[in-house]
Amino acid sequence: MALQKFNLPDPGEGLTEADLVTWRVAVGDEVKVNDMVVEVETAKSLVELPIPFAGRVVELLAAEGDTVDVGAPIIVVDTGGEAAPAAAPPAGSATAEEPDESSGPNLVGYGAKAGSTRRRARRGEPAQASLPTEQPVAYSPAPPVEATPQPEPAPAPAAPVTGERARALAKPPVRKMAKDLGVDLASVTPSGPGGVVTREDVQAAASGASTSTSSDGGLEARASHLDQKVVAATDQRGIPAERRVPIKGVRKVTAQAMVDSAFTAPHVTEFVTVDVTATMDLVDRLKKDRAFRDVKVTPLLVVAKALCLAIRRNPDVNASWDEAAQEIVYRRDVNLGIAAATPRGLVVPNIKGADSMPMRELADAMAQLVATAREGRTQPADFAGGTVTITNVGVFGVDTGTPILNPGEAAILAFGAVRRMPWVVERDGVESIEPRWVTQLALSFDHRMVDGELGSKVLADVAALLHDPGQALVWA
Repeated sequence: MALQKFNLPDPGEGLTEADLVTWRVAVGDEVKVNDMVVEVETAKSLVELPIPFAGRVVELLAAEGDTVDVGAPIIVVDTGGEAAPAAAPPAGSATAEEPDESSGPNLVGYGAKAGSTRRRARRGEPAQASLPTEQPVAYSPAPPVEATPQPEPAPAPAAPVTGERARALAKPPVRKMAKDLGVDLASVTPSGPGGVVTREDVQAAASGASTSTSSDGGLEARASHLDQKVVAATDQRGIPAERRVPIKGVRKVTAQAMVDSAFTAPHVTEFVTVDVTATMDLVDRLKKDRAFRDVKVTPLLVVAKALCLAIRRNPDVNASWDEAAQEIVYRRDVNLGIAAATPRGLVVPNIKGADSMPMRELADAMAQLVATAREGRTQPADFAGGTVTITNVGVFGVDTGTPILNPGEAAILAFGAVRRMPWVVERDGVESIEPRWVTQLALSFDHRMVDGELGSKVLADVAALLHDPGQALVWA
């Protein structure tokens, strides 16, 4: 038997940890090189990780929902053959079974990784010279046992517990429900196909129905205590009085970024209300245009194009503040960020070189960007390098807001709801009140780089283009 440990690689750019979302394998499964074995959530996206060697899964060293440090082992695989003899470490020690990962194939997309757990073990090898002096101690057998990583200590033998927890299969929404209700999935009897725990199983466990058939007295006592806590904290509908969610992943990074931005950059926000009837007419025409047949056309597309044109007329707004160098960095390309609300929190991927794209190409890029973000598949590179952002609060029926700058950017535009409202219209010197499509725009900008004049010009230009999209032909 030759055991190989797979350490968590850095799936992004300098990330230090990731949350384990879903295991794709269980103990006893056979895996091949580059098989996707686990899905992890980083501070930026969901990433599937391939295994760099083939064999049979012996142990899962982390449970779904755990936060794992980069470089820490997460799975043990028996690759077959004879294990390489260990020279210095004593028999039975944890380092005796450490794999030489440099000899195996590299992960697809990652390559050989330095700074892993294996390297830390090698640095610690000189300290093992003191082990012989500790051998006469009465508890000398303990270190090898404790050195074996376990996802959760339990009174039962290590191997059966690991196997059972690995087979407690459930989809992420079901696991979330179990966590909210305080239900231990290991104590739930699965009824789904293939031994999968279903939503109904969790609800039954929360109400105490799933524990009556158990023959294990200890499990019954523990479940009874669990039921008492759940019942005491829920109403007649089974809804808990409160719900706690750990702050991790995207939400944790977003929260810190917003605090840093709000208390670092001096924000100024300006507002304008504009008649966008001509823009809504343009959207209707584009929906019928053959060139836009296979793409979703919305007012946001016109707003994005208008902002790119406004930045072309006022390029100094496309900037960032370099605190270390005490310089303002003016960018040539407009990397347009689109704030997207996802189940994992607010993310802001960006479209590189959006200002150079024709409208159809920009529409495709926006559709792909939003769809990928909502699936949690946005790559870390797509979050980096943004220069300006649009947040579409109008989709929630909100008129306007004071958006916080995306860190490293000088401006962010909030696009409010488009509503039918009475509006004063002048034709040939005669004024009348007519129902028109009206919206509000809000531009927040960093007053260190963008003064009131520049910010006002950008906002006025966007408003002018939305009021009369034909103005773009004049400015072009």
